[in-house]
Amino acid sequence: MTSKSADITASKATMPSHELAPSQAQALAEVRLRDAAVRVTQARVSVMAMLLQARSAVSHQDIQDKLVGMDRVTLYRALDCLTEAGLAHKISSDDRIFRYNAGTSGDHHEHRNHDHGPGNNPAQHQHGHFKCTRCSRVFCLDGSGEAGFLESVLPSSGKHQTTAAQLQNAIQKSLGKGFRSHEIELTIKGWCADCAD
Repeated sequence: MTSKSADITASKATMPSHELAPSQAQALAEVRLRDAAVRVTQARVSVMAMLLQARSAVSHQDIQDKLVGMDRVTLYRALDCLTEAGLAHKISSDDRIFRYNAGTSGDHHEHRNHDHGPGNNPAQHQHGHFKCTRCSRVFCLDGSGEAGFLESVLPSSGKHQTTAAQLQNAIQKSLGKGFRSHEIELTIKGWCADCAD
């Protein structure tokens, strides 16, 4: 780990990424791109930094409104690259608007499912979401403690299994043999802290 990477990691450990100063977010974005072996471009750094600073998942339009100098095609390409690299994830919603989030754990590999067997989506992220029904913001439930949200609600199998494998086993127990999931969408709907007041 480089000195710059260690400094960013140390500052990130003391505060949520959405509270980083813009220069810290830019530096952390560069570190994450390099760590993921993704070519560092200004567009990717800018988009990644914005995702890191976002408190909730943001739409393509939200990003474009903030990064006014970036054209739509470049933005789509940057988002696709970050999603494919596992640095961000794409959240589909019932309003037909995709939203993107960088997550909060700092480990870009957490959103990848490395089990590439039949029916598994290698870019699938394994955590739930909370959607506010008043303001439509989407928040990731990837946990701020030792275990992520899904890991905390799934029964422990006693052996090291990915969340996807645990869910697949639960599906098979519930529905019987032959069922295989290819995508997991868990969304809890309600009011966020701002709207509940």
